[in-house]
Amino acid sequence: MEQVIEIQQLKKSFGAHEVLKDINFSVSKGEVVCIIGSSGSGKSTLLRCVNLLEKPSGGQIIYKGENILDDKHNVYEYRKNLGMVFQHFNLFNNHNVLNNCVVGQMKVLKRSKQEAEKVAMKYLSLVGMERFVNAKPKQLSGGQKQRVAIARALSMEPDVMLFDEPTSALDPEMVGEVLKVMKELADAGLTMLIVTHEMEFAREVSDRVVFMDKGVIAEEGSPEQIFNNPTEERTREFLKRTLKA
Repeated sequence: MEQVIEIQQLKKSFGAHEVLKDINFSVSKGEVVCIIGSSGSGKSTLLRCVNLLEKPSGGQIIYKGENILDDKHNVYEYRKNLGMVFQHFNLFNNHNVLNNCVVGQMKVLKRSKQEAEKVAMKYLSLVGMERFVNAKPKQLSGGQKQRVAIARALSMEPDVMLFDEPTSALDPEMVGEVLKVMKELADAGLTMLIVTHEMEFAREVSDRVVFMDKGVIAEEGSPEQIFNNPTEERTREFLKRTLKA
C-alpha cells in the first residue's frame, strides 16, 4: 500500500515539558487509523504536528517521499493536501454554510466561484447539509456545524483527513450523526487519521488503532488485537476504564 504520511522519530516539547517522545508510524492510502489514549497522552498534539499547526521539536514527517520539515518545503503547499476537522468546528461565523465551504477553495486552490460552489454542494449533500446552504453557523446545532466542517475540509479534496476529537464538543444525541458521516467516508475509502475517545467507533471503523500513553505509542495493531487482546498492561487498564464507562 502506498504510504501517504510517514512519521519518524517525531518529538515535541513545550519548554521543558516533553509531550511527544520518538513517535514512529505511518498512514497508507485508503487507511483509517484511530489514535486513542487518556487525556494528556499527546494525541491532539501529534495530530497538530502532522499538519504543522505545532512545529515538531525533532524528527521527520515524510509526505510523498520528502521530509516536509526541511526548510525548503512550503508549509502551505503541504497543508493544502490535509483536511482538518477540529473539536470546536472553527467555522466562519460571518459566512453562511455554502460560503464556509467555498472561501478556502477560491483562496487556496484558486477555483472559480462557480466551480467552488459546485464542489461545495457535492460535499454538503454527502454529509446531509445541502438544505442549509444559506444558514449561518449560529442557526445550526453542534452536530450540523460539525457536518459542515467536514464538508468544508472535503471540499479541498485532500489526500488525508485529520479529525481531532470531532465529537467531544457535541451533545450525546448529536454524536451519532457525525460518526455516521465519518463511517460513510471510511467505507468510501477516504484516508483518515482520527483522534477519538469513541471506542466503539474506533473498533468498528479503524483499519489500525494506535494507543498513546504519556507521549509515546504504547501499542498499535488491528482493532481486534487492541480491543480483544492487548499485549500492554497500560492498554488493558485504559480499555478497562473506558469500555466500562
